[in-house]
Amino acid sequence: MADTAHAKAHEYHLVDPSPWPALGSFSALILAVGAIMFMHELGGGGWVLAAGFVMVLFTMFVWWRDVVREGEYEGHHSTIVQLGLRYGMVLFIASEVMFFVAWFWAFFNAALFPTAEIGGVWPPDGIETFDPWHLPLLNTIILLTSGVTVTWAHHALREGHRKQVIQGLALTVLLGLTFSCIQAYEYVHAPFGFTDGIYASTFFMATGFHGAHVIIGTIFLIVCLIRASLGHFKPDHHFGFEAAAWYWHFVDVVWLFLFCGIYWWGGA
Repeated sequence: MADTAHAKAHEYHLVDPSPWPALGSFSALILAVGAIMFMHELGGGGWVLAAGFVMVLFTMFVWWRDVVREGEYEGHHSTIVQLGLRYGMVLFIASEVMFFVAWFWAFFNAALFPTAEIGGVWPPDGIETFDPWHLPLLNTIILLTSGVTVTWAHHALREGHRKQVIQGLALTVLLGLTFSCIQAYEYVHAPFGFTDGIYASTFFMATGFHGAHVIIGTIFLIVCLIRASLGHFKPDHHFGFEAAAWYWHFVDVVWLFLFCGIYWWGGA
């Protein structure tokens, strides 16, 4: 009778009371306050920023650890629950699209209507832009190739070829790390600094936030690689992998817009 009383009468998953949403909100607040203090050069701002960053990382780790346990070991991720997770990931990527729209808007507003303050020309006088057919083109090839390898891994997973899944993910992670290293090299050797006018600011904000997304996506894929090595994911139950693949393809598409709009057109 006790088993009958506790039997699940629906396909939805009612999450147990969790401290992580509250901790995540508080951590984000500490991170934001620390960032403001650091940018305004207030005393202790760096320490507050570091503390908030560590708290956010910890929250992400323990929260997603619980989600993995619920789906992989406790069997809570039914078909309906997976559908809800997919909707959530789609909405998250949509919000990320609008985030990048803001930076593109700022760049194209300045480029299409250059003001007298910057000489009425674009790029502004004194700005030496990057050659789009050098490192930016190389990074484009690397990132598009990584999209191919993660798709290969996805198809291998759906066919049940776990060895190929691991190989495809390993190649994708390697390509993502290579992209980040080349981007860092480009920044170090940039002929302009962050505060050198509207071109420099919008360039570094747009490409820099994309670089941060590449790093986040690479970590996402590393986690998937570890999980695949541990035997996680099934051909018909692998939303964690799908979410990582969707995110990585989003990063690919954003880079194509960055390459064509900012490196090529915007620097011409």
